[in-house]
Amino acid sequence: MIFRQLIDRPTCTYTYLLADPTTREAVLIDPVRDQIDRDVQLLEELGLQLKYTLETHVHADHITSSGLLRGRAGSQSVVSAAGGAPCADKPVFNGDRIHFGQRSLQVRSTPGHTNGCVSYVLDNEKMVFTGDTLLIRGCGRTDFQQGSAETLYYSVREQIFSLPDTCQVYPGHDYKGRTSSTVVEERRHNPRLRETNSLADFERIMDQLKLAHPAQIDVAVPANLKCGWLAQDGAWTPPKEREMGWAPVVCTPEGIPEVTTTYVADLPDGVRLIDVRRQEEFIGELGHVPGSELHLLDTLNVPAEAWDRNKPIVVVCRSGNRSGRAARLLESMGFAQVASMRGGMLQWNQEGRKTGR
Repeated sequence: MIFRQLIDRPTCTYTYLLADPTTREAVLIDPVRDQIDRDVQLLEELGLQLKYTLETHVHADHITSSGLLRGRAGSQSVVSAAGGAPCADKPVFNGDRIHFGQRSLQVRSTPGHTNGCVSYVLDNEKMVFTGDTLLIRGCGRTDFQQGSAETLYYSVREQIFSLPDTCQVYPGHDYKGRTSSTVVEERRHNPRLRETNSLADFERIMDQLKLAHPAQIDVAVPANLKCGWLAQDGAWTPPKEREMGWAPVVCTPEGIPEVTTTYVADLPDGVRLIDVRRQEEFIGELGHVPGSELHLLDTLNVPAEAWDRNKPIVVVCRSGNRSGRAARLLESMGFAQVASMRGGMLQWNQEGRKTGR
């Protein structure tokens, strides 16, 4: 795997580049707006195609470049669904996977510094990118932006310290020039979060920090809720108002890609139609869309592993709820052209369209 650790020295922010050497697909974790030229140049020099920019949280100390990279590199922005950032092309949840080529990162929800903090774990569990949740011999502050010392304490113990001892920890910042640590080092030597510290110990430590108010928070947070988009960049269009290229897909405010029943009724050749309901629903009163395949939502990931990830997929259920979850699952598995049928079979039947039984 291609790997680079980059730094923005004014804010001591680390940006991480990971790429599949075969497919040349890449991701950037926590890109910084002021470093966009450096990052684009590196992508070009290495012959990489940026697929995603991944945020570990909505930052208060620097502005992301993810919005600008959409235009310059054709990437999609990934932000935790709990982060409250409507700019995200791909809001993610705990357990989701972000695929780039033959590699992937698992999303682990690690709130406490903010509600929307996530850590990204490499597929072989040899690397974890912890953002501000866990720093080298420290952690993110918990006194603003939905901070909670108790939540952070359990996030680290359950989601990060549960990883293999030798897993390399790559933080969002370091102010002393350190570049990485390991899970076992932090469990033993982190003065705030070492395994011998109780929750009460940690809460007392965090309460006594008395840190200054972040200098850039009033500018950075509003900008990062728009993926780093500033007034000087022109009008900002949220993803939910943009249409995708392969079909008339429109994202909901929650980030679910949807197509209408009209599109499904005249489905183009080559688009796969997947129904994720139970068998009794598929052949029951509402019927199913002719030509659809039945694959239960709970086990959808099993057959999907063998499917062609370049083939478009539309997912159907009763009302659009389960199919939305299925679409998100397929996206996390690397299917770039996937959408849920808006309104499901209830809407299909309400419009009097033909069904199979």
